[in-house]
Amino acid sequence: MKDETFDVVVVGYGFSGGVAALNAAQCGARTLLMEKSTVPGGISICSYGAVRSARDAEQAFQYLKATNDGRTPDEVLRTLAQGMSGIEAYVRELGRINGAVIGTSIEESEAALREQNSSPYNHEQKPMRRLGGNYPFPGTATFYHTTVNEVPGFKAREHYPWANGAPGGPRLFKVLQDNLANQGVEIRMGCAAQRLIAAPGTREVHGVQVSGRGGEYAVHARRGVVLASGGFEGNAAMKAQFMEGKPILNAMARGNTGDGIRMAQDLGAELWHMWHMHGAYGFRHSDPDYPYAIRLKRFPDWFPGDADSVRLKMPWILLDQDGRRFMSEYQPYTQDTAVRPMQHYDPVKQRFPRNPAVMVCDEEGRKLYPLGKATSNDEGLRYEWSGDNLREVELGILKRADSLAELAALLCIDPGALEASVRHWNQMCDRGSDEDFGRPRGSMMAIAKPPFYGAPVWATLSNTQGGPVHDAEQRIIDVYGKPISRLYAAGELGSAFGHLYISGGNIVECFVTGRIAGRNAAQAAAIPEI
Repeated sequence: MKDETFDVVVVGYGFSGGVAALNAAQCGARTLLMEKSTVPGGISICSYGAVRSARDAEQAFQYLKATNDGRTPDEVLRTLAQGMSGIEAYVRELGRINGAVIGTSIEESEAALREQNSSPYNHEQKPMRRLGGNYPFPGTATFYHTTVNEVPGFKAREHYPWANGAPGGPRLFKVLQDNLANQGVEIRMGCAAQRLIAAPGTREVHGVQVSGRGGEYAVHARRGVVLASGGFEGNAAMKAQFMEGKPILNAMARGNTGDGIRMAQDLGAELWHMWHMHGAYGFRHSDPDYPYAIRLKRFPDWFPGDADSVRLKMPWILLDQDGRRFMSEYQPYTQDTAVRPMQHYDPVKQRFPRNPAVMVCDEEGRKLYPLGKATSNDEGLRYEWSGDNLREVELGILKRADSLAELAALLCIDPGALEASVRHWNQMCDRGSDEDFGRPRGSMMAIAKPPFYGAPVWATLSNTQGGPVHDAEQRIIDVYGKPISRLYAAGELGSAFGHLYISGGNIVECFVTGRIAGRNAAQAAAIPEI
């Protein structure tokens, strides 16, 4: 294969890589966007596509500073906060390419308020969607979401048949993809970055060694390389080293194997936030070849101090391997922090007694809604959870029994312990209060009507946050605190989130850091000899 030369090379085609390539090209750089998968989008395309936005940059910084608990430098957080304050305008600018209809949660709330005030039955109206961050830290009220509500003529299932996730992500990705096409960015699928090419002694990055198109070759970069290849969700060895619990299953993205992390390490990059993951708990498919865990139903977030706003019933409880309940199944941001208590290790019994845990519900709960939601972005792989959960019973994902004792036997836990835990739960439901773990009372639902259902559920991550350290200019930093020349990071490859996540935070981070990395790479002085 013949070697090639571009001004800027971007590794990874999710939101961050796409935005980085777009901005590099807009700065006049001849840009290559490469992706090792045969389909674009990464994790991004399966997201809700809610871009976390802020009305005031200083308030956003105060919130981010509190939620990161000293694990991320102020200048990095200030830059992210500043980007959040201008991201709505940027998404609207991108949306002009195909006439996308852009909306915000502020507009949604205002419309709901007008409807409620005009209704004679406003006392029966459901609570409005709350604006703000996930936790009551300083600056929380500044936040809202920006979304692509519609793209004329676009049908996600037809355009991206491989993308199985939430509806908003494909619409936002379509907007980005159309901008890249309009800019003429060269995109190469099935092209895997192997190692960075660096000058001997100086470690100045000159390109990427890649495999694809039937062979291996070098892609030289006259100005810079942007690593936007995501985390290490699909790397079992890295998860075993950096996560406390095991096994930690992944909800998708088996192709995210930490490639960018290793390439940056090869040139001396420092790492941060390697323990931090965004996740909850999920089922294993009964087909051993199905590569992902299937997360349980996604519930709306609720704000600490406002638990009474929760109205959606959650029909299950979680029990550990001894048949005891051990956590609130519905935390303020369940899809982020619920994975943490499942990693508890018992040094006496030498095991992780909560991983797997068991989910238990009854017939009324089974009929409520689909209990699981599969996610993937792989060619030829798509699983749709049934509406009534009965297909999953037939497949053996969910176990069914006429009594709790029979269900306990199927789940390999003590029948007396399971029955006692369910009995105690039902008593708390009668009293309208989870006195053990503080689950919102509006979510509580008794487990009383046979048949009963249950399944093992495992600690499941949506994405990792760890990776190489970067500064506010998105330059990757080495173990001595110095930038590695011409090497930049974007998105979840070394995310700024190091303690608590904010919903939509990784999406806006992809856009903010992608813009910075792409522009800085394009504006670096060209290497004359390449």
